[in-house]
Amino acid sequence: MRKNRIVIKVGSAILVENQKVNLVRIEALAQLISELSATYEVILVSSGAVASGFTALELDKKILANKQALAAIGQPLLMQIYAKALQPYGILSAQVLFSGYDLDSRKRTQNARNTMEVLLKNKVLPIINENDVTTTGELMFLGFGDNDQLSAYVTHFFDASLLAILSDIDGYYEENPKENPNAKIRKIVTEISQAELQAEATPNNAFATGGIVTKLKAAQFLLENGREMFLSSGKDLNILKDFLLHSKHSKGTLFTARSLS
Repeated sequence: MRKNRIVIKVGSAILVENQKVNLVRIEALAQLISELSATYEVILVSSGAVASGFTALELDKKILANKQALAAIGQPLLMQIYAKALQPYGILSAQVLFSGYDLDSRKRTQNARNTMEVLLKNKVLPIINENDVTTTGELMFLGFGDNDQLSAYVTHFFDASLLAILSDIDGYYEENPKENPNAKIRKIVTEISQAELQAEATPNNAFATGGIVTKLKAAQFLLENGREMFLSSGKDLNILKDFLLHSKHSKGTLFTARSLS
């Protein structure tokens, strides 16, 4: 019987600070993955290729060709950073890049599943990203065009039970905490309204592509497919660690369709 499988998604808002890759956070993430690996099979979905490329060559990322060039430069740099951070824990990582076609074809999806099973069986950490160099915008026809929703599809297609999104927000609030400092986090969410799903996306980081709405769409997809999502701060990894290893839900939001009463 295999270990329970989870997907962790980390975004540019966590990985990049002041237009530089935050090495301290990546090292902390590597330590967390090492601790989780004793209990779970872990798949990592990581943004940050464009931001990593920008640290080496400052191009105007508003121009599509420049953005794709930055992704081409940044992806191997990002993988080097991960490999170095994971090395002390004896974890080997593998780069997996997806285009929209890979998840819209039964044959391609099955090929990806087969590869994923081999990697996980051999205790290799798959690090997944969208292939921004050739497919920017292509994933939109599948209903997503960012790594929040890509990670939801990865969770579903690769048979993981839960997606953990590490964000620059602590969870899903009842109200906008920027407008109401007293807004409370919704710890458990079992349903998401159409109004919530159709709100305007508002990414907070210069390199981010999503916002709370893309996370809600990811959660909705997983709820419809009998899986769960946990949204918490990527700046305090103890929240996710406590939730996954100690069943302690002090902060963050769990999106689930099952009854917890």
